[in-house]
Amino acid sequence: MTEPRRQEADTIELHLGWLDHYRGVIETKLTGLSEAQLRTSVLPSGWSPLELLKHLVFMERRWLRWGFAGEQVDEPWGDSGGDPEGRWSVGPDDTVTDLLARLHEGGEITRRLVTGVDPATPGASGGRFGEEDRPTVNWILFTVLQEYARHAGHLDVVRELTDGVTGE
Repeated sequence: MTEPRRQEADTIELHLGWLDHYRGVIETKLTGLSEAQLRTSVLPSGWSPLELLKHLVFMERRWLRWGFAGEQVDEPWGDSGGDPEGRWSVGPDDTVTDLLARLHEGGEITRRLVTGVDPATPGASGGRFGEEDRPTVNWILFTVLQEYARHAGHLDVVRELTDGVTGE
């Protein structure tokens, strides 16, 4: 997990570098947990590490493919049973291996969608956004980055409570 170069001035590349970094942090935090630990919450809020991973997969997809690119995606709220306000959930067929592969695949798609794009480019209308509420790609990438950073911190706490492992 390497942080982006400190001299990077291109905000799109800077975002992409940090997103890659945090995907690696998320994977490291989940690696070594047993199936039971992945599916069990140690927090009063009740979410499990596997549910959080699934949320990150769908969150990035909602913001970049459905939002920025305006793609029609199936189950945009698949991490919460189709309910935008619903609780995160995983099914018996959801595995850490599959979800991590989908997380990294989503990162590759994000990179393809935004590389070389002007940071002020608004998202497409017709997907997640209407004509009047289209945020810029820079805003979208900041939003996705803060989601990753925040949830990586959550996993820091979960991992320390679960087995004492600390650090990125």
